[in-house]
Amino acid sequence: MPEIASPAVEIVIPVYNEEHALEASVRKLHRYMKREFTFAFRLTIADNASVDGTLAKARTLAEELAEVDVLHLDQKGRGRALRAAWMNSDAEVVAYMDVDLSTELSALPSLLVPLLQRRADVAIGSRLTPGAEVTRGFKRELISRSYNILLRIGLGVGFSDAQCGFKAVRRELAAPLLGRVQDERWFFDTELLYQAERARLAIHEVPVRWVDDEDSRVQLVATACEDLRGIRRLRRVARTCAADSDAIVEAPAGKRRDRASGAALFDLADRRA
Repeated sequence: MPEIASPAVEIVIPVYNEEHALEASVRKLHRYMKREFTFAFRLTIADNASVDGTLAKARTLAEELAEVDVLHLDQKGRGRALRAAWMNSDAEVVAYMDVDLSTELSALPSLLVPLLQRRADVAIGSRLTPGAEVTRGFKRELISRSYNILLRIGLGVGFSDAQCGFKAVRRELAAPLLGRVQDERWFFDTELLYQAERARLAIHEVPVRWVDDEDSRVQLVATACEDLRGIRRLRRVARTCAADSDAIVEAPAGKRRDRASGAALFDLADRRA
């Protein structure tokens, strides 16, 4: 099948050993995009060194569906996959979704349209903002809320949900933004939003309907340790670079968010550590 040239939107689906879920999810997303949008789009399956049949299934889907592409990486890491796909995209807007499609697809227009209309720079799904509907266990809910509170105290951020796997960025801003992000794994999402806020980019939050994936591959303890190390690193950098100029672009898209002044919060967090 011929590739879609210069699509308006490219949605990346990072996967690792998702042979069982990949085909149904990609077909569901593809049907929704064809039905609901008139603009050209691309769905890129970013395979993170899978050792099952994920890559073969991805290639079969790409042969059948013109809008589906495949990117294979030899190393694991969701952040690494998103960086590789976004940096090589020619779309106006780059986005990503988790393969389990935990976020209901009806939220996609609210995620993508403000960026296509240049009314925002970054758009994120949020499970913690008014209007969101979330179905998940008490343990995961507690961990999620605790983590986002920790981000507000430790980093002074203003966004409500760092880790929802439902995000989009205007492609022209993706490269300079990604140049500031070091993490290649699960903390990638948090660092991306933190750097977007420091750069005074306009972040649009979309309340989502979200159902927990019972077969999630996320290892909670290991991921939490990674996140804590990432927060400590960003706090350390912020203390040494508090006076630098962080703006990525000169002309705002819509109304820019003021950068959070987090110095007092960093000091408070250090005293409590």
